[in-house]
Amino acid sequence: MESLIFPITALFAAWVLGALLTKMLIPFLEKKQFRQFVRDEGPQSHLKKTGTPSMGGIAIITASCVCSLAVALVAHVFTVELAAVLVAMILFGTIGFIDDYEKAVKKNNLGLSPKQKIVMQLVYSLAFGIFAMFFSGNGTAEGSAIWIPVADVTIDLGIFYIPFIIFVMIAFSNAVNLTDGLDGLASGVTSLVAFFMVVAATFFGYAGQPIVFGAVAGACLGFLVFNKNPAKIFMGDTGSMALGGVLSAGAIMMKMEFLLAVAGLVYVIEALSVVLQVTYFKKTKKRIFKMAPIHHHFELCGMSEKKVVAMFWGFATLSCLLAIVLMHI
Repeated sequence: MESLIFPITALFAAWVLGALLTKMLIPFLEKKQFRQFVRDEGPQSHLKKTGTPSMGGIAIITASCVCSLAVALVAHVFTVELAAVLVAMILFGTIGFIDDYEKAVKKNNLGLSPKQKIVMQLVYSLAFGIFAMFFSGNGTAEGSAIWIPVADVTIDLGIFYIPFIIFVMIAFSNAVNLTDGLDGLASGVTSLVAFFMVVAATFFGYAGQPIVFGAVAGACLGFLVFNKNPAKIFMGDTGSMALGGVLSAGAIMMKMEFLLAVAGLVYVIEALSVVLQVTYFKKTKKRIFKMAPIHHHFELCGMSEKKVVAMFWGFATLSCLLAIVLMHI
């Protein structure tokens, strides 16, 4: 229990700071006219959200980094690995920030082109993958190895480790981005997944990583105060890209990539729904879902936005519990 004192402290500190920063950001973003532009092809009920301040991810990133660093320094557990995970959050958040800024300035919902995003994600993921080869695993596994839960085996990927890391980081940053489509959905789900990371990191004996993810969970909860339905602010790509980056980076450093996929099953399903929809439509000109990502499908089936979000929060909770069970098998 004593090992959770600092992560819980970081969580509550980031919760308060995240809420305060978000509240301060709303009038600032409104003044600067950094607002959300809803796609015409999206659900018609979402058109009323046009004009809501976006780029709230700035508050999440700031609260996460400030509280992580402050608590880690007090606990004397600040390490280069901890710093690397926060840097990954900032760099991926920068991609989202540029995208959000382009949307705000050009007054459209296009932002950066998919090619530009992928190139930036590729560069950052490559750099992090190289770093992880030397510092990941808490000294318990080779740098180029991955751990398979349940089977409890470690496989050394050798030269294929870097492509694997690139895939994990790009996939997760985009999956969290796709999940951010309803009020409170991504922030609520991520607070749960981040808290799972606290539990897992503590269980496996890491000192700094639990603090980072305690802060991330708290920052998401603080942001959720103003992001819950009806949302007064959106995190934008600034927030969703940053959260995908920090989750994947932390999982890589702790050799928990597969556990993250289980705990973050909501993200995986959201991304797969888009892949399946696009692939099937290209081949048949028909759709599997009424709209993708799949949270929009449930909306168009008649569920209210609040019910869809609550259902996804519940599913995320079960996914995190399943991941905790898999840790002990």
